[in-house]
Amino acid sequence: MNILGINSVFHESSAALVVDGKVIAACEEERFSRVKHAKEARVDNPHVLPEQAVRFCLDYAGLRPDDIDVVAYSFEPRLRRTKFRSEWWPESGLEEVFLRWLDEIDDAVAKLMGRRFGKALKFVPHHLAHAASAYYPSGFDKAAILVVDGIGEADCTMLARAEGNHINVLASLSYPHSLGFVWEHTSVYLGFSAYDAAKVMGLAAYGDPSVFRREFASIIEVTEQGYAVDPETIGFKSIEPRGLDELFGPRRAPDGDFLPHHMNVAAALQDATDLAALSLLRRLEREAGGGALCLAGGVALNCVTNTRIARASAFSDIFIPSAPHDAGTAIGAALVAHCAERGAKRPTGGATPYLGPEYDEREALAAVRAAGLKPRKCKDAPREAAEMIADGNIVGWFQGRMEFGPRALGNRSLLADPRRPDTRAILNQRVKHREDFRPFAPSVLAEHAEDWFDLGAPSQSHEFMLFACPTKPGCAARIPAVIHEDGTARVQIVRRAANPRYHALISRFFERTGVPLVLNTSFNDNEPIVCSPADAVATFRGAGLDAVFLGDICVTSER
Repeated sequence: MNILGINSVFHESSAALVVDGKVIAACEEERFSRVKHAKEARVDNPHVLPEQAVRFCLDYAGLRPDDIDVVAYSFEPRLRRTKFRSEWWPESGLEEVFLRWLDEIDDAVAKLMGRRFGKALKFVPHHLAHAASAYYPSGFDKAAILVVDGIGEADCTMLARAEGNHINVLASLSYPHSLGFVWEHTSVYLGFSAYDAAKVMGLAAYGDPSVFRREFASIIEVTEQGYAVDPETIGFKSIEPRGLDELFGPRRAPDGDFLPHHMNVAAALQDATDLAALSLLRRLEREAGGGALCLAGGVALNCVTNTRIARASAFSDIFIPSAPHDAGTAIGAALVAHCAERGAKRPTGGATPYLGPEYDEREALAAVRAAGLKPRKCKDAPREAAEMIADGNIVGWFQGRMEFGPRALGNRSLLADPRRPDTRAILNQRVKHREDFRPFAPSVLAEHAEDWFDLGAPSQSHEFMLFACPTKPGCAARIPAVIHEDGTARVQIVRRAANPRYHALISRFFERTGVPLVLNTSFNDNEPIVCSPADAVATFRGAGLDAVFLGDICVTSER
């Protein structure tokens, strides 16, 4: 049984392939198109499919469109029609436009695949796809599930309980009770785009949440059932919402300075989100019992909230996939379709983030030579890269299959020395061209992680850079480049079995320096993370890196 999963209803368009219950491939369209998020979340484009990501999945598995048995799309138009109210839109007529283009998905799939699928085109409820993307790859036999994002068909939060192949919805909170939308509106108020929740999360560490705690309590009311969002206060119903301006004063211009005022707004939002999430967690514990917990939805990318949940939870283990945001619903939809088949076996795999394309040495050499650069073959690329990093160089590390999800996890990464106080400024200003407050993550050897960081309860998701962990006493001063303003680090644990080449690089850096970790940030410069060798070479030249390693091929800067 070959099942193609597709997400394209809003943004983060993606595709995934599940063969006999195993996740074979998954990728976001933006990595091929080089357009961030693949497309804007508009009412007139849910039928715009991730064509290049679909072709990659088929090509990787050696399949043709005729070999696909089921196409699973991570949104259910009929559920949208029954649950969503058109008056929720700030402008009349938008829902009719959205529904009209949802009806075009069947034709779009037929055009892309060269045939109609009829009943084999399965529309999977959006939050169910989110839940499945976390639960089935987790390996848990049963678990409680919490999904929190902007919106699905009409729901913004879902609580569920899963056992075996079955996921049972316990409760949901519908629009306008959307933490995701509060983050989008606050991001815009602070001068960012609606997609920049990660920037707000980083900025929050510099602020005092108590300054605007009362104001955010009027937006997000914490209740015994979880939380409630006041749409009037934040201005959801306005085409140009100004609710936050009325609460906090004029919004920051995109090129404006960052003032303590902005930092305090971000900090209060983070604090309000944490309190809402903890209330949801208490409700989930009451209704689903203890045991294991799975988190999904865009809000599950919030490392601070994830850490609060992990440390306050009665659950024995927590799993969050590497792509808990909308892109991950391509995997989830395909796994739901698999489990719906009569006699379907329990899905296997999918927890690894390394599900994207990989390139051979011939393709790497071609990209380097096409750029007029001189390649050099390495005898031991991990060792050479580690030595360069220890000497203060910034290195592009392009290896194996690309990660699925928004965070580079050692295969499409920029690496640097965490010991140098100036590393962070150099990366933000010279290489990444981004705000100075943005933090960088440490990739740390699994066998030494607990010596350096307070990880809390063990979780496989520590491998996906999804928790903000405090450093152990005396360690922060040794690795200033990866410690955020609040004294935490967005840790990625690296296990030899999961990524042997990356583990070898960090091990050599440890031998040389006595520090078992390197600074890791995504291999990009205001663009999607690089996908191909040509992308990597272009970013190497444009961002002023010192070296790039493409497998065993090395290119160094001529500076």
